[in-house]
Amino acid sequence: MRIHFLFPRACSYLTKPRMRHASNRCRSFHCTVPIRSVELTKVRYPNLKRGPFSILGDADVQFFERLLSGAGRVLADASEIEGYNTDWLKTCRGSSELVLRPKTTEEVSAILNYCNTRRLAVVPQGGNTGLVGGSVPVFDEVVVSTQLLNKIISLDELSGTLVCQSGCVLGYMEEYIADYNLTIPLDLGAKGSCHIGGNIATNAGGVRLLRYGSLHGSILGLEAVLPNGEILDCMSTLRKDNTGYDLKQLFIGSEGTLGIVTAASVLCPQKPSAVSVAFLGCESFARVLDIYKEAKGMLAEILSAYEFLDEASVAVNKENLRMASPIGDFPFYILIETSGSNGDHDEEKLNTFLETMMSSGLVLDGTVVTETSKIKDIWSLRERVAEGLLHDGYCYKYDVSLPQAKFYDLVVDMRERLGTSVIRVVGYGHVGDGNLHLNMTSPTYSPEVMSDIEPFVYDWVSKYNGSISAEHGLGFKKRNFIYHSKSKSAVSLMQQLKRSIDPNGIMNPYKVLPEE
Repeated sequence: MRIHFLFPRACSYLTKPRMRHASNRCRSFHCTVPIRSVELTKVRYPNLKRGPFSILGDADVQFFERLLSGAGRVLADASEIEGYNTDWLKTCRGSSELVLRPKTTEEVSAILNYCNTRRLAVVPQGGNTGLVGGSVPVFDEVVVSTQLLNKIISLDELSGTLVCQSGCVLGYMEEYIADYNLTIPLDLGAKGSCHIGGNIATNAGGVRLLRYGSLHGSILGLEAVLPNGEILDCMSTLRKDNTGYDLKQLFIGSEGTLGIVTAASVLCPQKPSAVSVAFLGCESFARVLDIYKEAKGMLAEILSAYEFLDEASVAVNKENLRMASPIGDFPFYILIETSGSNGDHDEEKLNTFLETMMSSGLVLDGTVVTETSKIKDIWSLRERVAEGLLHDGYCYKYDVSLPQAKFYDLVVDMRERLGTSVIRVVGYGHVGDGNLHLNMTSPTYSPEVMSDIEPFVYDWVSKYNGSISAEHGLGFKKRNFIYHSKSKSAVSLMQQLKRSIDPNGIMNPYKVLPEE
């Protein structure tokens, strides 16, 4: 067994200007909404009251400056912290006056111990790519950024276990372990910016869940700092450890409300030596489901992703991003990815599948590609829809899970309900795990449109026993709708756990749990 210890190696490109903070990241995604024009969350939601937390003072700032010595580790200038206050979608904006950038678990511990003693509210923030307002302040909370917690600690080639700090960028991790013929079990459109700690905190799903499952199975262990500064060491690298409560699971999906994840061990599967992608067109969503059923049978062990886009989603790419589709215009599109160890075998199976589907009439047109550049181009059609929607103005974004038979009916009903009050209603997502991304756009935020969407969309999902959050979490935007997916007894137990671990309520307040 070969184990590599890599403490000196860090995610070096984190220090490049484009990766420093969210405002720079917005430029890389060509956002059209200036940060300063985003309405403060406390203004948009005037009934929301600030919690019983202390006000940041000069003595507090001086303490943190002594603790975090070095340039760029304590940010207090308004121009420097703008991006940390605003979410990627430009729908939530806080008014924090301080951003802290620790490099070690011990520094995080000292920060939280001090904040807990002083009752200063804290927002943990990774790459700030969240879509439900969970990683930015609501009022004036102190932002604790994991940007400098960016070291890869060790890699065990035999077991495929990567141990790293929570601020490592997902894309860098993927590039690093590729040298060892391994891959990350998580793939997101935001992988060039998002941090593994944020992925863990939100239990991010992504396009590979069909193949590798959720992070609840891929995270073997983690290290976290509790609200009182205590360091919780659950850093196991074992596949099997059946000793007591599996405490790490509390932090996977907790969205920073129970503490800050500072390091993790990630189980990385073998990198497939061959990847092929098919892009198909069909006439209805019923056909999308029929083709999925056939794909599970004919492609079986090599099927790694099954995504769909509706006609409106592809139109977003064409109109706002000047992208082109490799096939003609159809009501629905399917992206199928296969991955395995024998490229010729996999390509043949995929081509045979496409021929069978076209001869049966289920697929109207399609193409199969194996070249890396063409695969990236096709995946861009799926992954850049979120970016394209921002060019319309304001995006009302929902990710829900539903029984596959009812999957697309929600999009149809929303189009009928909203009519001409919005620019467009689009639906796309992960058919294999029942995750629909529903998006509506308007030139600017409209309270009238929002009132037509909520709570209708959550009532609709609840009616068909779905989940109001499939992979983005609850954050700030969805917390008061948690009862649409969870029972009162379940929410009550969550609140008890929160009060037990964080009695002063300093960790990411106003998020996940409903107002009491």
